[in-house]
Amino acid sequence: MRQLLKSTRDMLGDRIFLGKAFTIALPVAMQGMLNTIVNLVDTMMIGTLGETTIAAVGLANKVFFVFSLLVFGVVSGSGVLAAQYWGNKDVKNIRKVLGLALLISVIGALCFLIPSQVNPEMVMRIFTTSDGAITIGAAYLTVVAISYPFTAITNTYVAMMRAVGEVKAPVVISSMTIFINIVFNYILIFGHFGAPALGAVGAAIATLIARIVECTAILCVVYYTRSPIACHVRELFGYSRAFISQFLVTCSPVIANEFMWGLGTTMYSLAYGRMGDNAVAAITIATTIQDIVVVLFQGLSAATAVILGNEMGAGKLKRAEKYATDFLILQFLVTLAAMALCFGIRGGIIGMYRITPEVARDVNLCLIVFILYMPFKMFNYVNIVGVLRSGGDTKVCLFIDTSGVWAIGIPMAFIGGLYLKQPIYIVYAMVMFEEAYKAVIGYIRYRQKKWLRNLAVELGA
Repeated sequence: MRQLLKSTRDMLGDRIFLGKAFTIALPVAMQGMLNTIVNLVDTMMIGTLGETTIAAVGLANKVFFVFSLLVFGVVSGSGVLAAQYWGNKDVKNIRKVLGLALLISVIGALCFLIPSQVNPEMVMRIFTTSDGAITIGAAYLTVVAISYPFTAITNTYVAMMRAVGEVKAPVVISSMTIFINIVFNYILIFGHFGAPALGAVGAAIATLIARIVECTAILCVVYYTRSPIACHVRELFGYSRAFISQFLVTCSPVIANEFMWGLGTTMYSLAYGRMGDNAVAAITIATTIQDIVVVLFQGLSAATAVILGNEMGAGKLKRAEKYATDFLILQFLVTLAAMALCFGIRGGIIGMYRITPEVARDVNLCLIVFILYMPFKMFNYVNIVGVLRSGGDTKVCLFIDTSGVWAIGIPMAFIGGLYLKQPIYIVYAMVMFEEAYKAVIGYIRYRQKKWLRNLAVELGA
């Protein structure tokens, strides 16, 4: 305990570390917060159309959720390499990482876009048996899926910009596109200013417009400012066999990790979707509110991965080890504050939704469950996504995440929801036990220090 207190004082007194951490973490968290606000406003606007519409759009967005995790896997794994290459000042290989990541993420986007265009009703039937939710969700999905390739391009460029320390421009662009999204939501969902009232389809159109603007703006900034990742098309391609092998060794476990984890958490929706529209509405609203808190740790984990990657790529392994400890201590302190924040704001935000008292009660109880599990969940964000991945320990991360979801989370969802027929907040508590399991295994791996590696040297950069 005495050593922990000393480490905490040292971390809080290290201005260089805190400066580096917050320079990256705050813009990333702010960008995530802005996206969360859009989701919150979307849910609130759509919520005026009833629980079935909330459930339909929430389930339709599970397709985007799985797709976005696939892209996150690609850009997260690529960011590990790019951050270490940047620490080694190897711009040529950063551009090749960007090109290969773009290729994979756009192909992934097309794999989700095509089924959503060809047979959206079939896709919706995966998640629910409610005819009303299927009809509304299919109409929404047909339009919003067109935005997936634009999202893939944007997220790939943003990840590479973070790896080279450019974090402010994406926040400014997100602010602009979020404003556009909200304005078009207001116009197209309800039919203001002479536009037709399109309901859920209007929300999908608004999202598509915002994603196109965001993608265009990111590309303009990259090339106008002559960012290190601004280059000719030919510099993005032309990979040697050795480079592809290096990329896959580091990135494929991360891609598999996020996709399998995303697919697994989507399986939760199969259980929730068969518990009724009220249960789906409750968990959808609770998740949206939780995201307000989670973005803080997404920013912190992104800062962890970039800063540790830069230090290890520059050969400063001792400093990377110290910074890893500092990040985990900082994570714990932020978690305590976030728990208090979530507990304090939950009632006010729930009251903004036009939902039945029963649904409001379930949302509140789901949030209490989330608060109780936060110390485990937020440790996992920073340790798995930040510390372990920063040194390329991606195969172990794959094992921790997928075993947690598939061996614990999914069985708990189906046993609790469909066999025991428990209310949604009890099922959610059973599912969240996976976070405790992952925290224990992840901490053991952190202590082993096998993640402390200079990939830029090992991969022959």
